[in-house]
Amino acid sequence: MVNKADRNAARLHRHVRVRSKISGTAECPRLNVFRSANNIYAQIIDDVKGVTLCAASSLDKEFESKGSNKEAARKVGELIAKRAAEKNITEVKFDRGGYLFHGRVKELADGAREGGLKF
Repeated sequence: MVNKADRNAARLHRHVRVRSKISGTAECPRLNVFRSANNIYAQIIDDVKGVTLCAASSLDKEFESKGSNKEAARKVGELIAKRAAEKNITEVKFDRGGYLFHGRVKELADGAREGGLKF
């Protein structure tokens, strides 16, 4: 019998390993990314207080296109950067959530950088 590796368990293991090294503060919060099959989500988190400072996703009301492609991920990145700028957040630590840094995750990061976030 062939044992197929659980991809989500491997992702969660990578995420725990990355989170042991990355923690967001009030001065430099953490930009967290979660992607599902249909949508992509981004949050800016202060881990010291344990609060989400701002969030954006492809399910937001002001988001008009389909949320499961690279163009949508770039728009979510620009949207999270705009919302961060409203709260005077300019620098973040990027937490890719255990996902590989390519495809939709990379597009979200590029969109956030274009919007003015530094990481």
